[in-house]
Amino acid sequence: MTGAGSTFIYPILAKWSKEYQKVHPNVEIFYEPTGSGRGITRSLAGLVDFGASDGPVSEGQLLHAKVKVLHIPATLGAVVPAYNLPGVTEEIRFTGAAIAGIFLGTIRRWNDPVLARANPRVHLPDKEIFVVCRSDSSGTTSVWTDYLSKVSPEWNKQFGRGMLIVFPTGNGAQFNEGAVELIKHTPYSLGYLQSTYAVENHVAYGRVENANGVFVKAEDASITAAAAASATEMPADFRTSITNAADADAYPISSFTWLLVPNRIEDVEKKRALVGFLRWILTRGQTMATSLNYASLPGDVALNVLRAVDQIQ
Repeated sequence: MTGAGSTFIYPILAKWSKEYQKVHPNVEIFYEPTGSGRGITRSLAGLVDFGASDGPVSEGQLLHAKVKVLHIPATLGAVVPAYNLPGVTEEIRFTGAAIAGIFLGTIRRWNDPVLARANPRVHLPDKEIFVVCRSDSSGTTSVWTDYLSKVSPEWNKQFGRGMLIVFPTGNGAQFNEGAVELIKHTPYSLGYLQSTYAVENHVAYGRVENANGVFVKAEDASITAAAAASATEMPADFRTSITNAADADAYPISSFTWLLVPNRIEDVEKKRALVGFLRWILTRGQTMATSLNYASLPGDVALNVLRAVDQIQ
C-alpha cells in the first residue's frame, strides 16, 4: 500500500507501519511525507492508496475529486511555538496576542512588552525575532493559522486559515524537518513545529495561553482534553477543529490528523489489507501514541471511527 501527505503524522505512522508489518509480513506500507497539501492532491486523484492531512479536505475539493474519500481520525497531536533563545533557560509563555503579533510582524523583538508581561521572571533579550514559517502546503500551518484565526480578529481578517499562507513576515522552510533545522541553527528564532519534532530534536518550546486564560504545555493529557471538549460536537464525517477548546486543561493548538481513505476500493486484497491496518491503528496502535508525543483518540471517538471503517465498500 502507498500513502502520502502529512509530515505531522509521519513519526507515528512510520512506527505503526513497522510494527504492523512485523505481525502481517505480507503487507508492505510505503508512505511519503510530502506535506498535507500534496497528500490531499494525490489521494483525491487516486495516485496513492491513502493520504494524510492535518486539515480536513474542503467541500470544493471533495466535490471535484476523482476519488471520494473518508476522513479517518488516526491520532491527536499539537503544534508548538518553538524557539532558539541563547542564554534563556526558563520556559517561555505565549499569549494568543503575542503569537499573532509576531506572525503579523507587529511584534518584532523578544523583549516586546506583550511578551514581557507574560514572562515577568524571564530576562528576555533585546534582540530581533527571526520568524520561521512553512513555505510548503502544510497541515501544520493549517492548524497554526486555524488557532490564530480564533484568537486574533486581525489575523482572521487578513489571512484566515489555510495550508499555504503568504506570511507578512518570516523565513520559509520546507516541511517540519526544514523548520527544525532553521530554528536550531538560527539564534533568537521562533517558529511552529509539530511537538514530536521539537521533542525529538531537542528544540525548546513554550506554553500557550488557552481559552480559559491558563498557560498549558503540549502533552498527552492536555491534547486529549482539547479533543474531549469537542468530541460531543464532532460531525459524522469527523471533519472538525479542536483549536482553542473551552477546557481549562486543554492545550489550545491541538488537532486530529486524518487518514484520507477511498470510500470504495475495487481491489479486494488491497481493501482487506487497508481495513485491517486501519482497525489495528484504531485499537493496538493507539497505545503507541504517547511514546512519540501524540495523544490517543478518546474511546468514544475511536469506536465511532471503527464503525466508519467498516462502511468502506
